[in-house]
Amino acid sequence: MARVGSRRPTARQAQLFDDLVALFLAEGFAHLTLDDIAARLRCSKSTLYALAENKDRLVYAATVHFFKGAADRVEADVARAADAQARIGAYLEAVGRELEPASTRFMEDIAHTSVAREVYERNTRFAADRVRQLISEGVAAGELRDVHAAFVADVVASVMVRIQQRQVAEATGLEDARAYRELAALLAHGLSTAPHLRSTL
Repeated sequence: MARVGSRRPTARQAQLFDDLVALFLAEGFAHLTLDDIAARLRCSKSTLYALAENKDRLVYAATVHFFKGAADRVEADVARAADAQARIGAYLEAVGRELEPASTRFMEDIAHTSVAREVYERNTRFAADRVRQLISEGVAAGELRDVHAAFVADVVASVMVRIQQRQVAEATGLEDARAYRELAALLAHGLSTAPHLRSTL
């Protein structure tokens, strides 16, 4: 998950964004007006306008805030992992865990709202590149089976894009969080150097 956005919010703004993200994750955002949001957050519309000039920009800023926080927590999990296979698993498991609070309505709203979809797409690309890096490092260090890192990463990236575009949910019924956990399990077996898991081809 990538860090997007540059201006650091104040403590009060950060708390409002936390509350806003919690609201959006639980209920989605497409159906909410600025008046609705202000009422739910118990603040004035002028307070919301201090965060963003309109609803589209508010949705964008809240989505950025969500993914920035998620990125920090995901990388913290990766840093605690002992080896390459554990780091890849930790990364994908953590991405899935970060998406667990997201309601179906929130994910559908992201898919159908360009400003929010842009942020999710950017983070998906970053995540795919991060997995590619982790695979390449693991193969080079001899911690992962000698696979073609670029090919495996490309396959992973394709799945991640399908998850982000809601195609996996439509085809399998899996929500994004569960799909990332399944992908982590698949890679754990496919990249293992354990003799009984090596390909005989």
